[in-house]
Amino acid sequence: MWRGTGCATVPAMVTASAPVQSAPRAIAFILAGMVCISLNDMLIKLLSDGYPLHQMVFVRSAIGIAVSLVILQMEGGLRLLRTERPMLHALRAGFIVVANMLFFLALSVMPLGAATALFFVAPLFITLLAIPVLGEPVGRHRLAAVAVGLVGVAIMAAPGVDWGDVPRWALALPVLAAACYAGMQVLTRKLGARSAASAMAIYIQGAFILVSLGFWTVAGDGRYSAGFDGGPMEFLLRAWIWPRTGDIWIFVLLGFLSAGIGYSLSQAYRLGTASVVASYEYVALPLAIFWGWLIFGEIPGPAIWLGTALIAGAGLYVFARERARDRVLASAAPVRRG
Repeated sequence: MWRGTGCATVPAMVTASAPVQSAPRAIAFILAGMVCISLNDMLIKLLSDGYPLHQMVFVRSAIGIAVSLVILQMEGGLRLLRTERPMLHALRAGFIVVANMLFFLALSVMPLGAATALFFVAPLFITLLAIPVLGEPVGRHRLAAVAVGLVGVAIMAAPGVDWGDVPRWALALPVLAAACYAGMQVLTRKLGARSAASAMAIYIQGAFILVSLGFWTVAGDGRYSAGFDGGPMEFLLRAWIWPRTGDIWIFVLLGFLSAGIGYSLSQAYRLGTASVVASYEYVALPLAIFWGWLIFGEIPGPAIWLGTALIAGAGLYVFARERARDRVLASAAPVRRG
C-alpha cells in the first residue's frame, strides 16, 4: 500500500516490458514486501521519540537508493532510468512522499495496528476517485463496500472510543495519507507509465532524499521544534543528531528495508495481476498488530478491533469483486508506501 507505507510501489500497468505472469512468484514478492513494510513501520515508531522524521527518511533513502542502483545495474544499467514522462514520475513521487510522511507522523503517537488499519481505506478512496477521474463504472456492491469501510473509520474515531493520549486530530493523519496515495494511484492509472522495477524504486528514493534535505536545510537545527512538547510536529521538526551506537544498525536496516519494499512490491505487480496480488497486502495488518503488541504493548480495544475488521473486510471485498469480474481497475492497485 501504504504503506507507503509506505507509502514506493508500482501500479499493475507500470512495467518495463510485458513479463510472463507468475502468480506464485508474485505472491512471494508481495509477502516479502509486506514483511519489510511491517518491520520498517515498527522501527520508525521505535525511533520516533529520539530522532527527527526527516533524518530517518534521509538515511533510509540514501541507503535504499544505493542498494537499488546495484539492482538496476544487474537489470540493465543506467539506461533504464530514462523516461518519456519525467514530470509524471515527479508528481507520483510527490504524492508518495506526502503519503509516507503523514503516515510516519501518525506512527509517532498512534498504535501501530490502528494507524495501519486506517491507512487501508486507500483502496476504498481509489474506488471512489475512479468514478469522476477515470470514468470507470462502480457498481452498487463496491459502493456498499466503500460505505462499510467508512463506517469502520467512523467507529474508530467516535468520541467515546478510548485512544489514551492520542490527540483526536492525529487520527486524520493515516486517512489523509491514504487519500494522497489514492490520488497518486488514480493519476498514474489515467496517464500511464513504463519503467523497470528498480528504476521506479530509484525515482521514489530520490524524491525522499530531496524532501528530507529540504527539511534539514530549513529545520535541521531544531529551531522550529521549541514550541512543541512531543507529538507529530516535534517528530517532524526536531534537530538532527548523530545516532546512538545502538541505533546505527537500525538506521542501516531501515535503508535495506526501504530498498526491499520498493523492489519487492514492484516485482509483485509486474509478475502477477493486481486483482490477485493486492489482496495479499492485507497481511501487513495482522503483522502491524503483532509488532504493536510485542514491541510496544499495544492491545486494541473493542471499537478499534471492529473498525479494523470493517475496513479490512470492505477492502478485501472490493478486490474479490474485481477478481471475480476478471477486471483490473484502479481500485485493484498496490495499497502501500515505500
